[in-house]
Amino acid sequence: QAQLVESGGGLVQAGGSLRLSCGASKRLFSTNTMAWYRQPPNKQRELVATLTRGGFEKYADSVKGRFTISRDVANNTLYLQMDTLKPEDTAVYYCNVNPPNGWYWGQGTQVTVSS
Repeated sequence: QAQLVESGGGLVQAGGSLRLSCGASKRLFSTNTMAWYRQPPNKQRELVATLTRGGFEKYADSVKGRFTISRDVANNTLYLQMDTLKPEDTAVYYCNVNPPNGWYWGQGTQVTVSS
């Protein structure tokens, strides 16, 4: 199964937190930089955070200090901890490799932040 499966989205008030999960194969984790992306309503998909095989994290300026990308190697799961959420974080969130591979785009998980 090539598609990645995201979960954990929902509706939250501004200032709240959510943790997103993404199930991937062990091979994918061990050979690629993993990433979270998001697509806000009526906007293009954008890169949110990346995590290299060596554990180096990088974040978009808009989420720096509020989001944390991590992984559970034993369970082949990628996470995105999102704290101090803002209405502008509202989007469909996806995981993929970086740079993204069209083969792996899943359905995403919707995050809605109310003001």
